[in-house]
Amino acid sequence: MGGERSRRWLVLICLAALLLTGALLAMAWGSVNIPWQKIPAILFDPQTEHASWRTILIRLRLPRILLGLVVGGALGMAGGVFQGLLRNPMADPYLVGISAGAGFGAVMAMLFGWNFTILGLGSLPFLAFAGALTTVFVVYRLARVGGKVPVTSFLLAGVAVGFLLNALMSLMMVGMGRDLHRVFYWLMGTFSGRGWNELRLLLPYFSLGFILVLWQLRNLNLLVLGEEAALHLGVNVEQTKVILIVGASLLTASAVAVSGLIGFVGLIVPHIMRLLIGPDHRYLVPFCGLAGGTFLMWGDTLARSLFPPLEIPVGIITALAGGPFFLYLLRRHQGRYFGQGG
Repeated sequence: MGGERSRRWLVLICLAALLLTGALLAMAWGSVNIPWQKIPAILFDPQTEHASWRTILIRLRLPRILLGLVVGGALGMAGGVFQGLLRNPMADPYLVGISAGAGFGAVMAMLFGWNFTILGLGSLPFLAFAGALTTVFVVYRLARVGGKVPVTSFLLAGVAVGFLLNALMSLMMVGMGRDLHRVFYWLMGTFSGRGWNELRLLLPYFSLGFILVLWQLRNLNLLVLGEEAALHLGVNVEQTKVILIVGASLLTASAVAVSGLIGFVGLIVPHIMRLLIGPDHRYLVPFCGLAGGTFLMWGDTLARSLFPPLEIPVGIITALAGGPFFLYLLRRHQGRYFGQGG
């Protein structure tokens, strides 16, 4: 027990160091490089002689750093929840149709030129968010049999609905043939042009999903034992599954609505954290949030710093980093991901 606690503290310290180092480099690097030694003085002195650097930091780089942390944290936590809930190490937040639903809503907004504001959300993030949540609701209803939702049925229904929506999305793109560059850029995932406004819109939905997920982490440990075993241990299985699905879907939908489709974060990060700290979801899911946010913040820094002034969609960076590493994990640790949490 003491060894597990010490390992968790060591991982936490390493993640905190990576986060702080990454945040400092993210503020310093870019199309305009800022000496990192001067960053504290620039940030906290409104009368600084480097007014242009202060504007770059406060209006452009700080909100993107925070967005990377929140979006990556949301995807990492949702990945940990879905992998545990579905008892499938290949599951990620997008597998149950969330990405397809969000993409369908966003593509409609772009191709049809819709421009409106609802609940503080512009047309694109609102339709992406609404499309993601509507898709999860439809998948849940399709998988529901006799008042219960078997996890296998939920997974298969998500895959089927996702294929259908992707086909409809492709049909719209071929038929309309307009604004395709913007569509493809969004579908690859990017923080370009995002700022404080997107962060303010994201936080309420992220916070609600975060609270719902944390509330049920002990029950998620019991669900991994099997639904029948969890029922005998006093867990309201169906209620727990609904709360976890809603919470993880809110986390994913809020992230996708502002960033587009960023893959591999919710797939790779839970694998790494499970290998480092074990399968207890009470610790695993929060650690996935911290690691996912740190990973995506570093990825976005590279995306805008590798070839300035050209900016690469951050989804390309996460795929390039995550794909080979996932293949390595698959070969190296087959069958060793899931244990029993407390």
